[in-house]
Amino acid sequence: MEMDEQRMKSGELMEVKVDEGLYFTGSDTGPKIEDRDPKKLNSSLKVTFEDVIAEPPSVRSFDKVWFWSHALFEVSRLWCYRFISLVLAVPVSLAAGLLFAVLSCLHIWLIMPCVQLLLINMQWIQAVWANILNIFISPFFSSFGKCYSQIIIYLESAEN
Repeated sequence: MEMDEQRMKSGELMEVKVDEGLYFTGSDTGPKIEDRDPKKLNSSLKVTFEDVIAEPPSVRSFDKVWFWSHALFEVSRLWCYRFISLVLAVPVSLAAGLLFAVLSCLHIWLIMPCVQLLLINMQWIQAVWANILNIFISPFFSSFGKCYSQIIIYLESAEN
């Protein structure tokens, strides 16, 4: 134990403490219970009763009607969302996970090797194309630009 303490003081050993809270999963990709939209992807979905229904001061319903309308809106919105997400969340998550897994696999094992193969085998085309541009096209457009750079256009407005 004393040897570890000496090694720790000399900088050889470092003590690391990990906070294993209630929802610690040991992974950065685990679900976050408190902040479920950390990147603010769905900031436009913050819809409240006041965003949807508003009564101007000139026409107003009874206070109890307003109160119960507000309560029913919030409760129905919450419970309908919970029911729909209960039914759809797992299958849609599974489908999205499969889709992204297939796309990642195709990208890693098929698309990128093909792109690299093309880039390796197309070096000679790149060299030939660069020479064609430098020998034929670049001088033409440089001359064209020098010829027409001396043209001056004056615009006048015709006032009656």
